[in-house]
Amino acid sequence: MVSVGTIIWLASELMFFAALFAAYFTIRAVSPEVWQANTDGLNIPFAAVNTTILVLSSFTCQFGVFAAEKGQVGRKGSLLAVHLWGLREWFILTYLMGAVFIAGQATEYAALVQEGIALNRGITGADDPYGSVFYLTTGFHGLHVTGGLIAFLFVLGRTYVAKRFTHEQAVSAIVVSYYWHFVDVVWIGLFATIYLLK
Repeated sequence: MVSVGTIIWLASELMFFAALFAAYFTIRAVSPEVWQANTDGLNIPFAAVNTTILVLSSFTCQFGVFAAEKGQVGRKGSLLAVHLWGLREWFILTYLMGAVFIAGQATEYAALVQEGIALNRGITGADDPYGSVFYLTTGFHGLHVTGGLIAFLFVLGRTYVAKRFTHEQAVSAIVVSYYWHFVDVVWIGLFATIYLLK
């Protein structure tokens, strides 16, 4: 039931992001010259590296789920023996990769603000809607990633507090992975839309 409820909730989140995409494309269609001026300031190689980190974190998350399904909470050998890692090691690595993504996004925001793209304006002036749409779409995604990081801490905390690993904890790890994969797929769409579609 938890998995089904999570999938239904993620469907509602999909509608939320669909509305953000619709707003982005609508405002972009109204003023294409504004988009050209603003998108030239985006650091695509930096964003591509940040995107790669987030996408790879989906794989590490799934490896954690595989370990949880086998009931393997912690590693069964050396820290360097990655094939013997358990749920904890994979989820800690996923958490770190997600945190690096958020730090990268904050770094990008700081650089864009210095270039003149703020929440209430773009490069071409105060009536330029680019900044609002850019920060709303990427910012809400960043909040969702932060929510996922909190969920990873919750799952990891439960593995350290509980005396034994239960099926309920494995289901929690699986549900968190659904959310994380969703956040990654949404970012792939955002990256393609914002950074690649000129």
